[in-house]
Amino acid sequence: MIAVADGIVLHEADLEERFVRASGPGGQNVNKVATAVQLRVDVGATGLPAGVKARLLRLGGSRVTTEGVLVIEAREYRTQAQNRAAARERLRVLLEMAATPPRPRTATRPTRASKQRRLDAKQKRGEIKRARRDVDD
Repeated sequence: MIAVADGIVLHEADLEERFVRASGPGGQNVNKVATAVQLRVDVGATGLPAGVKARLLRLGGSRVTTEGVLVIEAREYRTQAQNRAAARERLRVLLEMAATPPRPRTATRPTRASKQRRLDAKQKRGEIKRARRDVDD
């Protein structure tokens, strides 16, 4: 079970792990042992709240398949256990980010000084362009 925040829990039954052969360090062992981990989570089938699911799919980006399955690959270590822990940690971090809702934007108005600065800059730019023109005699 991966607990992220209060009420937001991902159960072991929602996770699917596949072990595949990895490239990289490991010598001759790398050709014999499947140490890389593919952690797969069907986001739609989980018991997560709807807002968290939507944010998780958006945060997943290219790691989400067309069926809505989040795939996290870990292959940086030489052992299955280390890669498994790394994949679960990445999933936990993604879930943490998805669990925090975005702060709503509060509409603000530009200050009088900022409006004046903008107009002054426009005036100055126009004068520069006017100075570049050919003078008709």
